[in-house]
Amino acid sequence: MFWQLILLVIKAIQSVLIPICFGCAWLLVALFIWNIWIGARNTFASARQMHQIPCSNCVFFTNDHRLKCTVHPQIANSESAIGCRDYQHSINSSC
Repeated sequence: MFWQLILLVIKAIQSVLIPICFGCAWLLVALFIWNIWIGARNTFASARQMHQIPCSNCVFFTNDHRLKCTVHPQIANSESAIGCRDYQHSINSSC
């Protein structure tokens, strides 16, 4: 008796339930694509900012993991090094 009542209710709301499920499925697909788009946009923005770090083309950059910069070792190769006042372009840089 209980299952017959449930089947009757499902048949009654089936005409509304199918479009709602269809819409929810496409909403999930749209949210998935939106999250991928936001993630890619944030990744490119972060990469763009990291490419502004001038340390690898500086005269004071040693390219040694123990002492990366002889003038400012605490900020070498970090976002804090963008706009460094002691930056001097290296003649031997590849860029």
